[in-house]
Amino acid sequence: MFWGEYSHQLDEKGRLIIPARYRPHLAHGAILTRGLDHNLVIYPDDTWRAVSERLNELPITHPTARALRRLLFSGAVEITLDRQGRVLIPAYLREYAALNGEVLIAGMETFLELWQPSNWRATLDGVSRTLLAEAEDLLQLRI
Repeated sequence: MFWGEYSHQLDEKGRLIIPARYRPHLAHGAILTRGLDHNLVIYPDDTWRAVSERLNELPITHPTARALRRLLFSGAVEITLDRQGRVLIPAYLREYAALNGEVLIAGMETFLELWQPSNWRATLDGVSRTLLAEAEDLLQLRI
């Protein structure tokens, strides 16, 4: 569904062009919210429903569960594509992810991540180190 990396510019109003190959998957609505790594995430409606159901099952008495609910739900906004395939990213979300020009759009199979490009590169560098350090976990996952 969502694979690959694309780079697009935010316009002066904070709108971002979504790659044409992703647009059909977002045509029935989507949710934009904060990601865990100072990035943003776009979930198609059906994926968002599954995520929110899982979050709502978590106990509000658990500090990590509360933190995750706060991060994702308080930042969530419904988005729709305009005729040119753009979405408006609210200022508070652009600020959270340090988006102010070029935006790296990364497909994550069932959702999209939006990144400030240098943060994306740093994250990828960290991924390689983590995978090397946690090779035993990969064996347990059978990947």
